[in-house]
Amino acid sequence: MKILMYCLLALNVGVWLMYGIDKWKAKSGRWRIPEKVLLLAAFAGGSVGALAGMMMFRHKTKKAKFVISVP
Repeated sequence: MKILMYCLLALNVGVWLMYGIDKWKAKSGRWRIPEKVLLLAAFAGGSVGALAGMMMFRHKTKKAKFVISVP
C-alpha cells in the first residue's frame, strides 16, 4: 500500500512539473508539451498534480477540455 502511495505522489509531482514546464515554454516561445500528453498524465493518476499545476501556474485554465476533464 505504501508503494502505491509513493508512486501516486511521484506521479502527481511529475505532472505538476509538466504543467509548470509547459507554462514556462509557452512564455518563452519554445516547443510545448502536447495537450494530449498533459491530459493523459492527469487521467493516469496525476489529476491532483494537474489541478495544482493549473491553479498555481495559471495554465490551461481557460481551455474547456482541461477545466472540465482534469478535476
